[in-house]
Amino acid sequence: MPVGDGNAVIPGCGTHHIAVQTRDWDKSLAFYTETLGMTVAAEFGSPNRKIVLLDTGDGSHMELFEPTDSSPSADDPSPNDPVTHFALATTDTRAATEVVREAGCEITVEPTDVDLGEMSVTISFFKGPSDEVVEFFQTH
Repeated sequence: MPVGDGNAVIPGCGTHHIAVQTRDWDKSLAFYTETLGMTVAAEFGSPNRKIVLLDTGDGSHMELFEPTDSSPSADDPSPNDPVTHFALATTDTRAATEVVREAGCEITVEPTDVDLGEMSVTISFFKGPSDEVVEFFQTH
């Protein structure tokens, strides 16, 4: 069976990425690229906050966020620190969003087309049943 064909409700479903709020940008980036061998799939963000999408090697990704002055710290972590959200791959973000909307989930970011430089994607975010933040991620 081809990857992504095993889910009859969310077409193309699988893990796309897990997002991590770094405490030390350089140390984290070096660890995941040099120590674990992940490669940069896309770099984006702003001059005030870098974000990088790393290819783990099997088609899934890890997203690293550069810390800001308001980022959680080891002394004052957020409830999910350092994981901020996880993203599920899909071949149709808009349809997948409607599935979770109909199930009563709160949609926090409606389906949006985004240019990440090296890739174009459609994303949306919603809260799961335990208020976990979940993203649908569709590459074009």
